[in-house]
Amino acid sequence: MSDARQVILDRIERALRTARIPSVAATPIPAPSARPDAQGLLDRFLLEARAVGVDAFVEASAADVRRRLADVIGGRRVLSWTPEHLPYDAGAVVAGACTGSAPLRQQAEADVGVTGCHAAIAETGSLALLSGPGSSRTVSLLPPLHVALVRPRDLCFSMGDFFELNAAQIAQARSCTFVTGPSRTADIELSLTIGVHGPGRVVVIIGN
Repeated sequence: MSDARQVILDRIERALRTARIPSVAATPIPAPSARPDAQGLLDRFLLEARAVGVDAFVEASAADVRRRLADVIGGRRVLSWTPEHLPYDAGAVVAGACTGSAPLRQQAEADVGVTGCHAAIAETGSLALLSGPGSSRTVSLLPPLHVALVRPRDLCFSMGDFFELNAAQIAQARSCTFVTGPSRTADIELSLTIGVHGPGRVVVIIGN
């Protein structure tokens, strides 16, 4: 065996030994007739989202959601969906933030992106975001921190359910983005880097 080949195989072996695998046990996929109730959907979403590195908070009221959002933002520069696209009256918290209609250079200077979501998928802990006027795709992609505000009614079990329930809205959207934890990039040597091609931190705030 050539020296170069052995070096490559040794690197792969080391990477496999040190790769991070979520410690959450696999959960069987229920049949459509046995889908979880609202609390079950929330519990499953939190389990899967946290397993992929999302910081998830459940708040008791809209006021608590706004307080948590203000704490997470902490005075940093914000890029946001427009207020009418944010739940929990969160527009008051991000007053003065730039939006997706701002010059791209100004958007790129933001530290935090604040969005709502169109679905929170319990099976994978993913967020589904449909872009359009007032809900720019760049908000969830450019800033190093993405904060998503999720309503209980946004929860659904699977991507199949999301596509079935939102077919018309998806067809009218400019694009559909699925966010499953912080951005991850791996090179040919299997070195994993967080936050290169998207946010390095994702925070989800869910109200009741």
